[in-house]
Order: sequence, then structure tokens, then C-alpha cells
Amino acid sequence: MQEQPWHLFLDAIPLPMWVLDRETLAFLAVNEPAIRHYGFSRSEFRAMTTRDLCLRVDEEFPKTGTEEPTKGLPGHTIQEHRKKDGCVIEVEMTSSNIHFGGRAARLVVVHDVTQQTRDQRELRQSRERFAKAFQLSPVAITISTLPEGRYVDVNHAFLNIMGYSREAVIGRTVRELGVWVDSGDRAAMVEDLATVGRSTISRTQFRTKSGEIRLTNIFAERVEFEGIPCVLAITQDITEAHRLEEQLRQSQKMQAIGRLASGVAHDFSNMLSVILGYSELLAERNQTGLSGKSVEEIRKAAERAASLTRQLLAFSRQQVLHPKAMNVNHAAESATKMLVPLLGEDIELLVKLDPAAGVVRADAVQIEQVLLNLAINARDAMPRGGRLMIETGNIDLDSPFAELAELHPGPYVVLSISDTGSGMDAETLAHIFEPFFTTKAPGKGTGLGLAIVYACVKQNGGDIWVTSQPGKGTCFKVYLPRIDEEAPLGGEPTTASAQGGSETVLVVEDDESLRALTARVLEANGYVTLQAGDGKQAIEVATSHSGPIDLLVTDVVMPGLDGGELAAVLSAFRPELKLLYVSGYPNQLITYHGALETSIALLEKPFTTQDLLSRVRSVLSNPSFNLPRHA
Repeated sequence: MQEQPWHLFLDAIPLPMWVLDRETLAFLAVNEPAIRHYGFSRSEFRAMTTRDLCLRVDEEFPKTGTEEPTKGLPGHTIQEHRKKDGCVIEVEMTSSNIHFGGRAARLVVVHDVTQQTRDQRELRQSRERFAKAFQLSPVAITISTLPEGRYVDVNHAFLNIMGYSREAVIGRTVRELGVWVDSGDRAAMVEDLATVGRSTISRTQFRTKSGEIRLTNIFAERVEFEGIPCVLAITQDITEAHRLEEQLRQSQKMQAIGRLASGVAHDFSNMLSVILGYSELLAERNQTGLSGKSVEEIRKAAERAASLTRQLLAFSRQQVLHPKAMNVNHAAESATKMLVPLLGEDIELLVKLDPAAGVVRADAVQIEQVLLNLAINARDAMPRGGRLMIETGNIDLDSPFAELAELHPGPYVVLSISDTGSGMDAETLAHIFEPFFTTKAPGKGTGLGLAIVYACVKQNGGDIWVTSQPGKGTCFKVYLPRIDEEAPLGGEPTTASAQGGSETVLVVEDDESLRALTARVLEANGYVTLQAGDGKQAIEVATSHSGPIDLLVTDVVMPGLDGGELAAVLSAFRPELKLLYVSGYPNQLITYHGALETSIALLEKPFTTQDLLSRVRSVLSNPSFNLPRHA
């Protein structure tokens, strides 16, 4: 065949084409598109072989002139070529054996696939990046069909939340797996996707493989996946965040009630102290008959009110603590003695105290209160009788459990109170420590018992856990930090007897009724009293009084000078003066006013006449209670 007709044929094809010598791989003919695309002239091509274009020798065509395409089919290969300007391109080559000018040759058609390959590579990389981001995302992501909700793909975060394997999810529907607790929520999402293409479902619930209910937020978009309408959903597990939110709300509620308790504690305690004091004075004169009984009822009512005030301060965690090294077994034994007559014959009390149970630093009175409240609560849960068990022991909490319990990892003493009563469901368990929450009939409970227990445990650096099943009973476990100390062998120190004296006492109290009562009780027991309604007046009295003043009994919080500031002033010219603070305010306010130093004595309101006399005598007899020296 003549060469000239080939030029006309080759130039008519828009793709680069050439004819090669099968033996030498030299270019025998090239078309204009090849010249334009590669940048070589026709004469330059004639002086070249395919080796000059190929980057790798192993991509050269076979040299044997005997090769023929099988059954006339063209050969096909992918090569990298270098153009005249040095640019490297990727080409797809289709070739067939022919005879050209009497020589064994090969006709080659070249298709530059550089951009196509680059686009495919970028698309592949993009898909790989998406797949990696999809799977490694800490947020749960799913792709499911619309509207039936058949899972097409899910990531690891979703599987971790739900507890399923990938094989158990892909291809199954949300209905088959029972994922949505409320199917109406998903129906609303599907409706939103159908109308606006996106949806946000807040606070819906998912059911995991184990049956656990998780609180979630759902953000969904309608997408096309391989031509099928699907839902791309991002699921945010907010179960833990919701729990913390509830804890914060509970804490804020406690703080609000604590502020309320703080606001009324001072005046309320003053009034109760007056009622208690005068009822005791009346009781001394009317010990028999109707009058004596009436006075006794007044005293009991005042003591109940005083107990309620202390409980309010306790569950708001603003009660003054007296922590010391103590053995929980001793507290359990003490509480058990008080429990026996309260439980009744139809409740079996079992006490298992571990002799090796360690020592904790806590307020012994509060720990006993915790035990009594939990035991009485258990009693009320067993109206037809049952078994109440009190146990103690040691435990070492590791990091995961300790963090879950909001405690530091380490050694603890655990106090367990369990019963075989009616038990509680999950909804009730979620609220049992809230103040004023009660399941008892109206008039049968204040709802403060467990709130006080929770506050006391927290205030002493511990935590409390509860497990319960309806009809099977309840178990409370109190964890208190174990310390490496020895608890005192003896019991409580003996309280000073309520005896009188002859010393001079300066009584400073802004409540006139309480000030008059305090002075009257002290004078009735031999003391000489001076009175002042505030700090300024007290300084005037102390300055003008020519004789000795042995004791300053002062309220902590007063208008003008408070108790701490008054003590600082008096210490300058009456250094021999001893000091007894009196306050109905919680510990935070007392600490703020400088009244809880180790060498400071405190009488908490409301108090009885016996409390007052015992504390006054104790302070006067102890040289460590002198006024603090101030520069």
C-alpha cells in the first residue's frame, strides 16, 4: 500500500495515531493530531522510536515481526509518555498489526487519559477520605434508605453506641432492630425530609442491642446514594450530658434551697432558742399537772422545729461539720441500738460488720444520721415485714468506677444498707435524692430523708449508690474515703456539766428576746452579765466597765461590726477575755466571718439552756479559748 493514502486516513482521525515498524519500533508515519499533541515535528518523529516516548522500557511493544493480533483483535495497553516539552502524560493505546510499505508494522491509536486518570484518582482519594472520616468520626453517622430505614452504611461510633456488629446492622431496617423507641419521632423526621430535605430531632430515644435506652439528638439530610433516596443522619448521644445536666439542675436546686435555709436560719434559730429556753424555765416551775404537760409539748414541738432547721442546712450541705477519725463499725453499732425498738417484730435485722473495716474522717453524728435515715426508709418499704441488713467492709476503687462515682481512685470503707421491701422503678430512682420528693402518702413524709442522706455523704467526701428492683428490694451503698489513722478508742468526750459560775459574761446579740433569755439563764446560774445589741455598743460597754470581763458570748452575724470584727477590737485592750461564738448561720457564712479557727468555740443555734450553760462553763475552764491576738 502506498504511504500517501495513509496520511489522508491518519490525518482524518482526531486522536493521535502512528504506524510503527514492528521490528525496530521506529515511527513510519504519524498524523497531525500526534504532531500537535506531542510537540514533535513529522521529521523528528521519523528519527525516533517508541523508546524515545516511553518512560519505561518494559512498556515497549513486542519486536517480533511475526506477532499478529489473536483473531484480528487489537492490542491494548496503558503507558506513560514524555512530550517534547518534558510533560509526562498517561495514554491508553490500542494497536493492530498491519503491513505498511511492504514492512511488518503496527497501527497505534493514542488516547490521552491523563486528566481522566487524575480525576479518577482524586475521586478515589475523596471517597477514601470520606470513608475514613465516616468511620473514624466520634459522632455516630448512618446512611439508610428513605422511607423504610434500611441501613446502607454505619460507622464505628454508631455501632459502639448501639452495641451491634456491622454485619448485624447493614441490610436491616430500623423497625427490625427496634432502634427508635418512639416511632412517631422517625415519622416526623421522614416528613421533614420529604418537604424541606433536612430535619433536626432533639431529645429522641434509641434502644440499644442490650435494651438500654440512650438519649440522642438527630441531624438528618436527604441524599442520593447510588440513585436511591437515602437519609444521611448524624446521631449525637447526649445521655451522659443529660445526666450531668440533671446533676447541675439538682445542684442548683439544692443551692437555691440552701440559700433559702441560710436566709431564714438565723432569725428562725433565734426564735427557736427563745422558745426552747423559756419552755425549759417554765418546765422547772411546772413539772406536774396539765401545765407541766403543756410546757413539755411546747418544748418537744420546738425541738422538732430545731431538728427540721438542722435538716434543711444538712441537705443544702451548709451544716457545720465536726469531722474526726472514726470507725464506721462504731457508728453502725450505735445506730443499731437505736433501730431495734423502731423496726418492729416483723422485720429481721441482720448486722454484718467487717472487723477489718477501716477508719474514715467524718462527722460521727452525720454518719449515724445517714444510717438511721436509710434504715427507717427501708422499714417503711416493708409494711408487711422483711429483712434489713447492715454491712461494712473495705474496698479499693479503680479509676473507671471512681470517676463514674465522682470520687478519687483509692481505698474506701463501704457501708451497705439493703432490704427486701417493695423496691423502686427506674423513674423513681432518678428522683429519690431530690429534696421534698416522696412516694409516701400526704402527711406521711417530708421528702427530706434521702436528700439529707445524700448531702451528708457528699459533705463528708463520699458518694452513695443505689440499686433497686420493684418487688425485690433496695440496696444503698455509701462509700467513704479510708484513711491511714487510728480511731480513738474511747467514746465521745464527756460534755461539761451544765453548772453555774460567778464570772462576768458580756452577751452580744442583736435579737432582743434571745439576748434577754441568755442573760437571764446565765444570771440564774450565778453569772454576772453585761448586754449589748451590736458590736459598737459592746465596745462601749467593755470600755466603760471598770471590772473584769471573763467571757464574750457574741453572735457571729450582726449589723455593723460582726462577731469576728468585735473580737479583734476587744482583744486589743482585754487580752484575758475568752470567746464563745453563737450562730444559726451555716458554715460558709461562719467561715467568711472568721469564726471557725481551731481555737474558737462555737454554740450553734437553736440551743437549749443546758447547751448554753455547758458550753459557757467549758470555755471558761479551758485556757485555749482566749480571744485571738490581732496585730
